[in-house]
Amino acid sequence: MNETIFGQVDDYINNLFSPADEALQHAVSSIASSGIPQISVSAGQGKLLHILAKLSGARKILEIGTLGGYSTIWLARALPAGGKLLTLELDPAHAAVAQKNINYAGLDGKVEIRTGNALETLPLLEKENAGPFDLIFIDADKEPYATYLEWALKLSRPGTVIIADNVIREGKVLEEHPADPLVEGVSRFNKALAANTTLTGTIIQTVGEKNHDGIAIAIVN
Repeated sequence: MNETIFGQVDDYINNLFSPADEALQHAVSSIASSGIPQISVSAGQGKLLHILAKLSGARKILEIGTLGGYSTIWLARALPAGGKLLTLELDPAHAAVAQKNINYAGLDGKVEIRTGNALETLPLLEKENAGPFDLIFIDADKEPYATYLEWALKLSRPGTVIIADNVIREGKVLEEHPADPLVEGVSRFNKALAANTTLTGTIIQTVGEKNHDGIAIAIVN
């Protein structure tokens, strides 16, 4: 692959359709200076999340994996008045950075961060009758992705949009018996998504500044 041209095309698209404003740039800088891994979605992917939230008319969004809040900002900005976004983050330090970025973007009234293991928080959301959510974005640890999908379905309704990032892993999902547990995790997710008759979905292959990967997009039938 010509990674140089892919990066240049990413810049071209981002400059046209998703130029960084002050709040987004602040989030990027804050994440970098805080030592958080540089694994946030790209600007173009953030814009795609924003568009999908708008298209679905989402009023309630669940995000599994906050990191530094960059994708959270893109999603929360798509919410109408009265809309809410609940985001789950394992690492308290990451959650603290995300909260500051969300506050800086003026979205603290729309966003709630819950800190802890998502596999423990998701059952609590079911008990609280927190769902159904209109859009669910999965971008957390990859090994339990298939389990996150199960919980996403429990917290959904017909018409809910489910999105998952990093599901191609530089093409390593083609390996029949992947040694990498992250690849194995997303491979199980992809198979579960494809086999579930209550979902209509696909994967969009992506290249660019975030290397070779893919985003899964599905809707609950």
